[in-house]
Amino acid sequence: MIATTIEEQRKRYRLLAVGSLIALIALCVVWELFAAPIRPGGSWLVLKVLPLLLVVPGVLKGRVRTYQAVSLLVWIYFAEGVTRLTSDPGAASRWMAGLETALTLGLFTAVSLYARTYKRPKVKEPA
Repeated sequence: MIATTIEEQRKRYRLLAVGSLIALIALCVVWELFAAPIRPGGSWLVLKVLPLLLVVPGVLKGRVRTYQAVSLLVWIYFAEGVTRLTSDPGAASRWMAGLETALTLGLFTAVSLYARTYKRPKVKEPA
């Protein structure tokens, strides 16, 4: 097994988080406007990407607090994906919901691992 430094790990997790976040935003826009909107011609549900757009600058800059916030925010999109995966009648919508679910799991994993690299080990105080 190849040993990697913390900085290399952070870089990998950050790239995975940024990629997952951008892909999730793109998926939500395409889903609600073109691929399988709730109403023909698109729907206002596309506005669900606004919270994701708000965290993009912090994720790009590698701010740990933003990553921690995203680890909580992502569960809303996971819940939507699972709900629509099991309840939407259209096959296209179910595929998009499955992809949303997979992207949210990837995003959660990446932001959690990234934030974890900043956890300070406990130091025992001398007696």
